Amino acid sequence: MARNTAPLGPTTTVERALAPDLARGFMLLFIALANTVWYLEAAPNTGITEHPTPQGALDHVVQFFTVMAVDMRSYPMFAFLFGYGMVQLAGRQEAAGADAKSADALLRRRNLWLLVFGFLHALLLWMGDVLGAYGMVGLILGWLFFRRRSGTLLVWGAVLTGLLALLSVITLLLLPILGEVGMDDQDVLITTTDVVETSILSAAVMRMLAWPLSVGQGLLIPALPAAVLLGFWAARRRILEEPERNLPLLRGVAIVGVTVGWLGGLPLVSAQTGVWGLSPVQGQALVIPHMLTGLFCGLGYVALIALVAYRIQGRGRTRGVLVTALSATGKRSLSAYLAQSVLCAPLLTAWGLGLAAHMSSWTMFLYAVGVWLLTVVGAYTLERAGRRGPAEVLLRRLAYRRTTRTVAPVTDGNEEAPQEHTTR
Repeated sequence: MARNTAPLGPTTTVERALAPDLARGFMLLFIALANTVWYLEAAPNTGITEHPTPQGALDHVVQFFTVMAVDMRSYPMFAFLFGYGMVQLAGRQEAAGADAKSADALLRRRNLWLLVFGFLHALLLWMGDVLGAYGMVGLILGWLFFRRRSGTLLVWGAVLTGLLALLSVITLLLLPILGEVGMDDQDVLITTTDVVETSILSAAVMRMLAWPLSVGQGLLIPALPAAVLLGFWAARRRILEEPERNLPLLRGVAIVGVTVGWLGGLPLVSAQTGVWGLSPVQGQALVIPHMLTGLFCGLGYVALIALVAYRIQGRGRTRGVLVTALSATGKRSLSAYLAQSVLCAPLLTAWGLGLAAHMSSWTMFLYAVGVWLLTVVGAYTLERAGRRGPAEVLLRRLAYRRTTRTVAPVTDGNEEAPQEHTTR
């Protein structure tokens, strides 16, 4: 019998595992918290992080939580889920009868279209776009590693993690020397000119100039490709679909990952809030070890949410409104991510209404939570109506060229390959 080489259509609702969607839905809150900080760039800044100088107790509390638990902790998690989703998509195609060449071609088309989505996102709204970065990582790592042995994936994941660890050790050893490096006053005020630019056209030009760097960061920051490779490996073992077979691993990763991530966030948060008196150059150097512990933390978050999903599914009861709404948001993660920019950029930037000029860390924190809640409500409404997210629909139509739905021999695949989210 001839093999069917046509791509299988999108996954139906009953085919999806809960853990990935629940993780994406919840962690989009962290994405909103991390991204909205950048709209405060016109405020006085210590030069250590993108957060402004805290002005009161509420600012200190918000920055403590955000730097320790959010910044550079959520993007490795989504990188892991991105790699996980690529393997799921390809496996589902092949289980339905498509050959490996056709499955790989589908992945390439999706990643190429992510680059296009990212370009338009940066052109119109957000200088911190990472859709292009994920598209580029998917193309490069898909070409180099997607069909490699599982052992190879683990080795290269360890190599990249080890490289980041080495850079972290070197940075910490050089910290006393870096304290002697001065900075001009103009360097202490870190600005992203598209946010403070009053001209819509000029802001768009600034974003276009910054976008290639945003795309390149997917390969330049070792934590992101390391997380993608670990996602490839974990998907082959179906760790999120079959958590009952991997409970010791999930528990260990959750405990170690979150502990390392939160404890590892204390040095940078101490410098940012003034507890540890470091110079701006020393504080910025701490970003490298912060990335390393962020990789552990991101993986810990995935494992923790997988354990929660396992408990929910193990009850054998109908999912509540909260779980349904969060998983619905995870299913529509691309639409929810883009919606955050729509709800933020025109309202907060100087080329829009400029509301960020009247906000501080704690008020921006509340704004970010509100934006996330709006996307959750929107996703839940679409779920109740049986409709997919608009961005997901468009991406599928572009990637699944002339695709017709066929009956698949598998019923638990997760078709959501692109988990496109911020790197903060």
